[in-house]
Amino acid sequence: MIDITIDGREIKAKANQTILQAARENKIKIPHLCFHPALKPAGTCKLCCVEVISPSGKHGVMLSCLVKVKNNMVVKTHSDILKEKRRAAFNKLLQMAPESERIRRLAAEYDIEVTPPPNGCIRCKLCIRVCSEIVKASALKMEKTKDGSKVVANPGRCIGCGTCANLCPTNIIKISDKDNVRTVSIKDEIIGQLPLVRCEACHKMFATTVFLQHVEEVNEYHTHTREHHNLCPECAKMMSTRALTEKARIRK
Repeated sequence: MIDITIDGREIKAKANQTILQAARENKIKIPHLCFHPALKPAGTCKLCCVEVISPSGKHGVMLSCLVKVKNNMVVKTHSDILKEKRRAAFNKLLQMAPESERIRRLAAEYDIEVTPPPNGCIRCKLCIRVCSEIVKASALKMEKTKDGSKVVANPGRCIGCGTCANLCPTNIIKISDKDNVRTVSIKDEIIGQLPLVRCEACHKMFATTVFLQHVEEVNEYHTHTREHHNLCPECAKMMSTRALTEKARIRK
């Protein structure tokens, strides 16, 4: 048996064992992804790095899955330099598998800060700007979170107009109409659910009640010259065309 010290704890290791094998056998945790006991170690993921002081006094950072134990070897599995190297290794892995929950859970277990998971938003702020400057609803804002800055809802401000979804260059803002309700969402997060109004002409659900109320409020300075009807854009256009045609016929 070989005597080594890991994190100040003296343990017995078997000849030809790697540091990682000895640590696992003694219930000492070292992060790893590419190691499997049935296979020859490859050192691909780079997560299992440790600080090693050899019996001769030589000090360095090495991959514990590759380095064989030596008598009187001293090993550290936690230090500032190891945290930084593991952070770099985790982020490199996440460049290839950004949605991997297993990698992110393992990073969190070892208190390693990694790049936030992508959600498809490029932070162009088009949705925020159009909602504030054109629609005048101010239903969206940019907010700092633990995963970085992202677009979030101003609770209760969404009017369900769909303008943000139409402008979103990556199509992560979605509009869906079901059971007379319009749902607006950013990826998997719902930012608004509003009841729909039926077109008086074709009977199709076409806009939310809140949106129509908002249009009335924004345009309240306009004088109504005719009776107001709830018409979808297609029917409104058709009615307007008919009115113009009828007006031209009367003039003749």
